[in-house]
Amino acid sequence: MSTGRPLVELSAIRVAFDRRLALDAVSLTLRRGEIVTIIGPNGAGKTTLLRVVLGLQRPDAGRIERQPGLRIGYLPQRLAIDETLPLTVRRFLTLVRGARPRLATALAEVGAGHTLDLPVQTLSGGEMQRVLLARALMREPELLVLDEPVQGVDITGQAELFALIRRIRDRRQCGVLLVSHDLHLVMAATDHVICLNHHVCCSGLPEVVSRDPAYRALFGSAVDGFALYAHHHDHSHDGAVAAAETHRHG
Repeated sequence: MSTGRPLVELSAIRVAFDRRLALDAVSLTLRRGEIVTIIGPNGAGKTTLLRVVLGLQRPDAGRIERQPGLRIGYLPQRLAIDETLPLTVRRFLTLVRGARPRLATALAEVGAGHTLDLPVQTLSGGEMQRVLLARALMREPELLVLDEPVQGVDITGQAELFALIRRIRDRRQCGVLLVSHDLHLVMAATDHVICLNHHVCCSGLPEVVSRDPAYRALFGSAVDGFALYAHHHDHSHDGAVAAAETHRHG
């Protein structure tokens, strides 16, 4: 599914804060048309890794290569908006430089056209995430970076958002890098999984990572009874398991 040379390539990235190691020898390749998901426990370095990809965090060691002029759309984990600020979705999105001509199109693409003139404070969790996703798409990104894109959304809404992300990838053929704690849904909605705990514990196809001892050691009882299903573009589900190898790092 992925095509062409990497959009971003990280090699042996190391980041420490006051001698506390956040990332150790982490390598990552992002390509067009591929959804890569970072999973791991709290404090594992997931957001730090996204910040390195975005160019917001300089690593202490390692190498970063990005395609020249790469356009990145970013959906942050949290966005605090003052409850007393009179701000409609239309006004919020026009704060993006050059956004006005693409505003309605982006909202329609994410299924949030009805929110255009609503105050952002009145949106549900799912509506707000869709508006933030529209905001990221207005940059016509070649790479989407999504930090906990289904945060604050109920289980039905989570499944719909992950399906939407796949449709956006299919339509735009952009690369997608996302972080999530929602193991079942995200493992069914991604192409490649990286299990992170400061270093890469295991990586590969979702159905392979879900059986890896390193994955089970990190998530313990959370994966007991875990039934991974294959996610198809028509949104039907089956139990097919593909054969693949998982790449492990010591």
